[in-house]
Amino acid sequence: MKHTFDQYVRDILPKKKPSTQRENMLCLSQLRPVFDAAPINEIRPQDIAQYRDARSAPVRANREIALLSHVFNMAREWGHLKGENPCRGVRKNKEQPRDFYADSEVWDAVYAAAAPELKDAMDLNYLTGQRPGDVLRMKDSDIREGALLVRQGKTNKFLRILLRPNGSESQLAKVVERILARPGRKSDSHLVTLPSGDPLKQWNLRLRFDTARNAAADRAVEMGKKALAVRIKKFQFRDIRAKSASEIADIKAASELLGHTEGDITDRVYRRVGQAVKPTR
Repeated sequence: MKHTFDQYVRDILPKKKPSTQRENMLCLSQLRPVFDAAPINEIRPQDIAQYRDARSAPVRANREIALLSHVFNMAREWGHLKGENPCRGVRKNKEQPRDFYADSEVWDAVYAAAAPELKDAMDLNYLTGQRPGDVLRMKDSDIREGALLVRQGKTNKFLRILLRPNGSESQLAKVVERILARPGRKSDSHLVTLPSGDPLKQWNLRLRFDTARNAAADRAVEMGKKALAVRIKKFQFRDIRAKSASEIADIKAASELLGHTEGDITDRVYRRVGQAVKPTR
């Protein structure tokens, strides 16, 4: 397998996004010590299953096996593997989707403690339903012809999020106008920026969100609301996308905003509030 892994790292990995490359290298750091010395045509499905069961991190094991499966597929193309992909049909570990929902009380507490640039990021994330990385890449130049244009980094899907649907100004339009009208702001820049005018990076976002969340939790404790403080501490920035999906009544509209091709993904992973139903009487 060593030769196949080496060719994969040399020929396939550089074609992937930097974040995917880092993730793949983490997976390979676990896979290679186990499989490097194994004869590629002698690896069986039961060997993959044994690897899965031996891993102490079930979710990580799923990601590693998914990458290993792609390595085997490439090995077939390269002529290294004569038979079927041994990962095919191997059961994955069961994963429990994250179910935390940031209700209005949690949201308001963190939002009140947020720096202006974090409020911009939170508002844009919630109102567009996009991934954090896509929100941080939004620029003034993406606002054209009455819409915010988004090219999703993960799927490369292109969305036009209307600022004035049905002729009425959306809350998203108001947030964009607030950002663009901020005194001293550099023109033709990113929508979410530091006070210096530089784009807000992922680590900036993480630091500011953690700071606001901790301050909000401390404030809740001071007010004697310990249960609220516990809920606040569970809140992660990535939960905002799920909050967006959960608060759109129409599942089809939610899927379209998030850029999903199947409503099942939106419903199963991102909808975190129960369906509203009527009582018997």
